[in-house]
Amino acid sequence: MLVSIIIVNYRVKFFLEQTIASSLEAIEGIKGEIIVIDNNSGDDSMEFIRHRFRDSITIIENKENVGFARANNQGIKIAQGEFILILNPDTIICRKNITDCLEWMRSHADCGGIGVRMIDGNGKFLPESKRSFTTPWVSFCKIFGLSSLFPMSPRFARYHLRYLPEKEAHEIEILAGAFMFIRGNLLKKVGGFDETFFMYGEDIDLSYRLTLEGYKNYYLPTTIIHYKGESTKKDSIRYVKVFYEAMLIFFKKHFPNYSIPFTILIRMAIYARASAAVIRRIATRPFSKKKNDNRSCIWKIISSHPEDIRPLLSSTASITNDNKATDIVIDNRDHDYASIIAIIDKEADERLRFHIYSNENNMIISPKMAL
Repeated sequence: MLVSIIIVNYRVKFFLEQTIASSLEAIEGIKGEIIVIDNNSGDDSMEFIRHRFRDSITIIENKENVGFARANNQGIKIAQGEFILILNPDTIICRKNITDCLEWMRSHADCGGIGVRMIDGNGKFLPESKRSFTTPWVSFCKIFGLSSLFPMSPRFARYHLRYLPEKEAHEIEILAGAFMFIRGNLLKKVGGFDETFFMYGEDIDLSYRLTLEGYKNYYLPTTIIHYKGESTKKDSIRYVKVFYEAMLIFFKKHFPNYSIPFTILIRMAIYARASAAVIRRIATRPFSKKKNDNRSCIWKIISSHPEDIRPLLSSTASITNDNKATDIVIDNRDHDYASIIAIIDKEADERLRFHIYSNENNMIISPKMAL
């Protein structure tokens, strides 16, 4: 077995379907496997996926939500691949992602893990594609806004490494949990994910432990789509609480020798930032909803059978074939996932929203449909 793809799902069955379909396309002709772990979604996710993909995947169904780390460890335990890909259930990948990672691994013996260039569902580059470890200094710069004030500074902006070119390969430190391509024997040697982390921070911790084994992590500019947390509802108070508490766990685990006053200062700053984030999200939510509800859409349908898609739009929807479109829907019958990624990446514009027509479900998959 060359590649094992592990996907943990929680209540995002239509995104998950795209992830599995694109993964099957990506490993076609390669000896690989796909393992899906469901964290007690409480819906018909697994019935839907089992019917859709039948014998193409392995499914583990948990009776409770055991968290991202523990669920992935369940998959890692049974994975047979020489390489293991930890993949989010709201991603779209293609064959090039897999072959690029395999070629890099084979030509770089020092490579333990690989992260990739991630764009969201509308083609916007996601800065978490490449990050540094949250050392006390990096954390300080992030929490107190120095990384935002000096986004291109190697000294102050190491959190997201924005000063490194987006479309070039680099040595990095953190592999984003949405896509982590790791040597299977190394991943098992370090014991997989630390289950102390429930949802966030486990990717940082694992990346750090890979480097402690003497390996390097790399960023490759091969592009995937990551819908960026539609499954985790990042505007929730719970998200803020769990995310910042994960930072504290990492800090305490790997930097225990720093002075108590400094630790207290960081803790206070983290909770202050979390509180501000919650207040900001609550204050802006009514306005953002109003804006989205009142938006005017002009659709462009990229399909050889647009008559199948038109009934899914509102009866008053405007349709165009020129550059006046605000929303573009791509028919997955006419385009493989590599083409879909390429179209969204090439045509990305802050004025455009992209959608994918799923023929299997006769529905339009949109980036924000799970919110």
